[in-house]
Parts: sequence; structure tokens; C-alpha cells
Amino acid sequence: MTDVSALVHRFYDVLWNRWDDDAVATTLHPDLRFRGSLGQETVGLGEWRAYRDGVRRGSSDFHNEVVDLVADGDRGAARLVWSGTHDGVLVGIEGTGRRFSYAGAAFFTARDSLLADIWVVGDLEGLRRQLT
Repeated sequence: MTDVSALVHRFYDVLWNRWDDDAVATTLHPDLRFRGSLGQETVGLGEWRAYRDGVRRGSSDFHNEVVDLVADGDRGAARLVWSGTHDGVLVGIEGTGRRFSYAGAAFFTARDSLLADIWVVGDLEGLRRQLT
């Protein structure tokens, strides 16, 4: 059985917080379907990397904090807080240099011992208020 909890922590701690591309193949399924907290949807590892790298251009110190995580079988759900400095375009808003923090949740499905489907929602209205 897949350890979804370990995959979710690796997804956020390694692929996002450390921006480590070497761990992508051991964490994410090649056919990954991803919907990010900023609303974009991607299919495949290349599109996911482009999304993640776009977030990094908008906030070079973007950080993910897993507050709560529940896993059962090949599924998991997490409560998250994202934070960073708005130093580039993020949600269509030019960089302001402001610090931000917003909350959300993510839902995960694993297949073949890798994360295959990730659906994330975030408080975009709260984020926009902090950036404008």
C-alpha cells in the first residue's frame, strides 16, 4: 500500500519548499493531473513544473506548511498555509514586495505508489487583498 502521507510531505517539503526537481520522478506520476491553489490546471510533469516555476517567479521564497494531514489508503487530504514575498507577478498582480499568507486545502490520490491526482483550493480573495 502507498504511504500517501509520506508522498504529500515530500511533495511540499522537497518539490516545493526546496524546489528539488530530482525528486519529481519519485513523487509524482507521469500522468499527474493537478489543480493548483491559484486556480490553474495542469496535466503531466512538464505542465506541473511550469506552474510551480511560475509561482516561484511571483514569490521567490514561496513556502508551504502542512497544518493537518489525513490519509487513508491511496487518498489523502491536507489543510495548508502558504506564505511568501510578492516579488513578481502572482494572480495577475505585479510584484509589490509585500509579505502574504493564505490558507487552503488539498486532496490527493496515489496510483502506482506516486501522486497521480492533486486538487488544491486556496483563499484567493484573501491573497488578492494582501497583494493590492
